[in-house]
Amino acid sequence: MRKQPFSVLALLTTVGTISLASCNKENETQPAQVEQAQDAKAEEAYPGQTGAAKAGTWGGESITYQEINGEKVYEGDILLTAEQVAASEGQNRPSSAGRTTGRWPSAVVYYTIDAALPSQSRVTSAISHWQANSPVRFVQRTTQSNYVTFRVGSGCSSNIGMVGGRQYINLASGCTTGNTIHEIGHALGLFHEQTRTDRDNYVNILTQNIQSGYEGNFTKYSALGYGGTDYGVLDFGSIMMYGSFSFSSNGQPTITKKDGSTFNIQRTGLSAGDKSGIDAMY
Repeated sequence: MRKQPFSVLALLTTVGTISLASCNKENETQPAQVEQAQDAKAEEAYPGQTGAAKAGTWGGESITYQEINGEKVYEGDILLTAEQVAASEGQNRPSSAGRTTGRWPSAVVYYTIDAALPSQSRVTSAISHWQANSPVRFVQRTTQSNYVTFRVGSGCSSNIGMVGGRQYINLASGCTTGNTIHEIGHALGLFHEQTRTDRDNYVNILTQNIQSGYEGNFTKYSALGYGGTDYGVLDFGSIMMYGSFSFSSNGQPTITKKDGSTFNIQRTGLSAGDKSGIDAMY
């Protein structure tokens, strides 16, 4: 039986990624605008903080990112490792020989939960949701060398794909179960939906309304040097997609559909497109 189309399969030289989605209502009230702006705002490594744009390379291509508190932050909530990014100031990118592609072998993610993390049910609920809706399995870590630790953070953030060794999903107190599902998506290798290379066929990016310092959250991954291929059509309801008012500086939309209508952010669970794409990826 033919599977439903899915959104993005971004095949990086070091990380396999995919970003996906389904549909939401066209219009929203002011309270909805505030709520979805807060949902997107929570998904930052360091809410309210920005850093100077830095140039580097990833997979042999040029990229830009922000350095905040010593960490390399991409798209607000994605943390790049030093091995993934070699600063352009005369450094050589470490050899990729023997490195993983960023996908978790056999679709198994080993994990631990830091004892200091409050409201651990948001983690277990998010894991249960992924297991009920994807082929990915989550197993508590014993002695495995590659694993994720859920811990307290300043905001919500994650590495992109499996980076090797211990990596973190950081969760502040305001990070909900939906935000946790989103961050797990990054750890599995998902980018944000609005960074598709073909997104201009489906949306308008209103740069004049984007908060200063957050413009990079709306940049196509291809423009940052990532190689990839988009499959299917952009899916507005993906748990990896921003809403129309995400990171707005003035209450006006930052993203609209091509006809000018707005759409809500979705942080309830995986969309039909998310499920189909993850199934194809893993």
